[in-house]
Amino acid sequence: MTKLEQLIKELCPNGVEYMTLGEIAIDVFRGAGIKRDDVTETGIPCVRYGEIYTTYGVWFDECVSHTLLENVPSPKYFEHGDILFAITGESVEDIAKSCAYVGHKKCLAGGDIVVLKHNQNPKYLAYALSTTDAQMQKSKGKVKSKVVHSSVPAIKEIVVPIPPLPVQSEIVRILDNFTELTAELTAELTARQKQYEYYRNAILTEKQDYITTLGAACDFVRGPFGGSLKKEIFQKSGYAVYEQQHAIYGDFTFRYFVDEDKYQSMLRFAVHAGDLIMSCSGTMGKIAIIPEDAPQGIINQALLKLTAKKGVNNKYLKHCFENSIAAQMNAAARGGAIKNVASVSELKDITINLPPLEEQERIVAILDRFDTLCNDIS
Repeated sequence: MTKLEQLIKELCPNGVEYMTLGEIAIDVFRGAGIKRDDVTETGIPCVRYGEIYTTYGVWFDECVSHTLLENVPSPKYFEHGDILFAITGESVEDIAKSCAYVGHKKCLAGGDIVVLKHNQNPKYLAYALSTTDAQMQKSKGKVKSKVVHSSVPAIKEIVVPIPPLPVQSEIVRILDNFTELTAELTAELTARQKQYEYYRNAILTEKQDYITTLGAACDFVRGPFGGSLKKEIFQKSGYAVYEQQHAIYGDFTFRYFVDEDKYQSMLRFAVHAGDLIMSCSGTMGKIAIIPEDAPQGIINQALLKLTAKKGVNNKYLKHCFENSIAAQMNAAARGGAIKNVASVSELKDITINLPPLEEQERIVAILDRFDTLCNDIS
C-alpha cells in the first residue's frame, strides 16, 4: 500500500468530500488595473492577467513584473498561498486559467484577476484547478467571442475534491516529482533533437561531390486544383483522400473517400507505398512517406506527391527535405495570409547532394538509428 493510499484509508475512509471554492474561501476579490505602461523594472511585484496565460505554470514563487504604488489608485494585494484566476481571455477552453503564488513577498494583482484566499494547500488547489474537470467547469456557459469573460460568482461555483491536508500534501509531493521529471526529460529531448539536427546537417552536407537537382531525383505531381474534389462527392468508404495533416503528422487515418469511378479518373494523383507526400499550402514543407499498409487513394490540392527515381532512396529524400529543402520552399513561397509553394518547375531546380545509392542507404541507417534513440527517450 502506498503512502497516499494509507492516508486516504486512515483520514477519509468514506471518500473525499467535494466543495465549491466559495465554501473554502476566506475571501475572493478582483484585482485593480495595472496598465502595460505602468510596469517598471523595480518596485512592488505585480501580476497582470495575461501573464497567467503566458508566463506562469501551476504555481510560481516570483513575479516577473513590478510597478510603483502611485500607478495603482486602489491597490489589491495577494500573498503566499493565494490562487490567482485570469477572468478575461481569448478562448472558452482556456478561460479562468489559474495558478498558486507560493512566494513570500506581498504583491499586487492586476485588473481581470480574481484572488482566492483559503486555508488549503495552495499547490494542491492549483493542481486540482488545472484538471480537465475543473477547466470544463470554468468553461461552462461561456460564449465564444473575441474576448471571453468569467466572474467572481462563477469562480466561487467551481467544485473540487478537498481531502484532509495530509492527503493534499502527499498528492502535491507526488505531482511535484512528476513535474520535475517532466522538465528534466523535456530538456533532455530538446538537447537530443538539436544534436540530431546538427549531425543530420553535417552528414547530408559532408561531401558536396554529387550535386544534382530535385527534378533529377524524383517526379513531382501537385494535387488537383479547382472543383475536382468537392466535399459533395465524398463518401464514408472507398478510395482514401490524402490531406495536409497526413503529411504534417504522419497519421494515416482518413475522413474522406471517393468511389472507384472518381479514383480511376484521377490516377495521376494516386499515391502508392513509398511515395512521399508534402504539405504545400499554409504549413509547408512537412513530409511523410506512404507506408506499405496505407490504403489506395489520391492527394488533394494541399499536397505534392514525390516519387523517387531509380537509384534514389526515398528516406534519404525525406531527410533532405527536413534538413534544408523545406526552408528553401518556404523562402520561395507565394501568397498572402496563406502561403503556397512556388511552381513545380521552380522546385525541380532546387539542388541537393545525392551520393550513390549505397551511400544514401548508409546515411539513412545512421539517421534512423539517431531518430530511434530520440524516440526511445520519448
